[in-house]
Amino acid sequence: MEATIEVNGLRKSFGRAVALDGMSFTVKPGQVTGFAGPNGAGKSTTMRVILGLDSVEAGTALVGGRPYRSLRRPLLHLGALLDAAALQPSRSARGHLLWLAHSQDLGARRVDEVIRLVGLEKAARRKAGGFSLGMRQRLGIASALLGDPPVLMLDEPFNGLDPEGIVWMRGFLKSLAREGRAVLVSSHLMSELRDTADHLVVIGRGKVVADTSVSELLEAASRGRVLLRTAEREQAMPLLAREGATVTATGPDTLTIAGLPSERIVHLLGRAAVPFSEVSAHHATLEEAYMELTRDAVEFRGATGEKAA
Repeated sequence: MEATIEVNGLRKSFGRAVALDGMSFTVKPGQVTGFAGPNGAGKSTTMRVILGLDSVEAGTALVGGRPYRSLRRPLLHLGALLDAAALQPSRSARGHLLWLAHSQDLGARRVDEVIRLVGLEKAARRKAGGFSLGMRQRLGIASALLGDPPVLMLDEPFNGLDPEGIVWMRGFLKSLAREGRAVLVSSHLMSELRDTADHLVVIGRGKVVADTSVSELLEAASRGRVLLRTAEREQAMPLLAREGATVTATGPDTLTIAGLPSERIVHLLGRAAVPFSEVSAHHATLEEAYMELTRDAVEFRGATGEKAA
């Protein structure tokens, strides 16, 4: 039970706005769990509740079977990064970590270990207020690792990282999971979750809309869909739609088709003399699967295809 986060039936409102509406999921050891959802879906609120920073009207959030607030030395149980800017800018990176370490009865040796782990040796004695966002993210990760906790919870850890930092972060998170830790990572970047997460919890409007492995989610999103490549997209789309297919343009010469088998598509196109170069099984991307799941949960949606006034 030690390396887990258990969220069960969380309900919370801010005035008339419902932030969490029965939120329930479990973060298990030995894997990276991605936590995704549109803006306003409840990700940050859920993380704050797990840390005891926000109260709820109903439900529980447990770390290793216990409320976070009941933990005497909490950084030894759960390491969290919610806001990389939450530091005293006049302190050095090492000073910031020493201050946190002393609060948990940890020594300077552990501070130097985590500085090395995140690659901040050359900047350790610089004032943190002058750090770039990417360097602050690394310092936040170091803070989360101070207590060598079995559980880690990171909110948007890829923000501000350069390409080298992103590659490092992917491998680092995977290595933490391989050690048997439970790792919860919130991100808007589906490409990073695709390359990092083993499991995915997708939420919308305060509820869980998917709780499954990344591979199972992609398989479900791909099932029964056909990829059509044709230079005559405008002819193919209405032709297939009249036969009951759902046709989506996914590129200048590609369509994704649901509701018709590939053999029927080939027959219809051939009979109408519509040229095509490929008909194959569609393999959905994680972004496509995510957009489909959260289509009805997006609160803020920009205009498309319209000229600015």
